[in-house]
Formats: sequence, C-alpha cells, structure tokens
Amino acid sequence: MIKDLKDLERAAAEFIREKPSGSVIAFYGSMGAGKTTFIKSLCRVLGVPDVVNSPTFTIINEYKTRDGKPVYHFDLYRIEKIAELYDIGIDEFIYSGHLCLIEWPEKMEQILPEDCIRVTINVLDSGSRELLF
Repeated sequence: MIKDLKDLERAAAEFIREKPSGSVIAFYGSMGAGKTTFIKSLCRVLGVPDVVNSPTFTIINEYKTRDGKPVYHFDLYRIEKIAELYDIGIDEFIYSGHLCLIEWPEKMEQILPEDCIRVTINVLDSGSRELLF
C-alpha cells in the first residue's frame, strides 16, 4: 500500500525487490490512479537521472540508468489501433530484454509477452494506493 507521495520511494524499492522476473511491466489503473507517478519513482530507484514524464504524445520515452541500461516508458492512451504500435516497432522494444514500463496496456493486450508483469493500481477510499501484481 502507498499511503502518500512521501511513501512512493519505499514502495518502488519494495516493488523492484519483490517483482517476478520479466522485463515488461504493464500498469493498469484509472485516469489519475498514479501510474506515471509510480513509474517516476521506479525510475529514480533504478538510477535514472533523467526527468521522467509521461510520453502521452510521443508514445515512448527512452531513459538510461546511471550504468547505461535503457528503460522504455510507453503511454498508449492515445493509441487507437494496434497497427500504430507496429509502426513504432513495439515488438523490438518489448522483446529487447530491456525494461519496458507500459501505461494503458489494454491497448496492446493481445501482443503483450506471456511473462509480462501486470500491475494494477487501485485508488482506495482513503486516497492511498494499492498495488496488485
């Protein structure tokens, strides 16, 4: 459970320690649930020195960790057809072996890898967030 914004770093570090192996992580949740905010914290924990923002219009952002490993961040909210994903070479990213963090994965459910880690972020009545994976 994530109690507030101050608790994000702890939750992100715990998630990294406990997550099953797999390089593709799909984040499900309603608008405003905190998908991008959690991904920002994950990137900080992973040592990404770059500014992390949702790639709402660019579809994908590439970051590098301090040791040079790529991290791909997708926001598929504006995708209307699966063909758009093939046009940007989605399969090359998700099968690269590098970390792929995907917001709005519902848009590509049929092509997500079998070992994809599915994370649902729920907003609780208290305003805190619950991560299910």
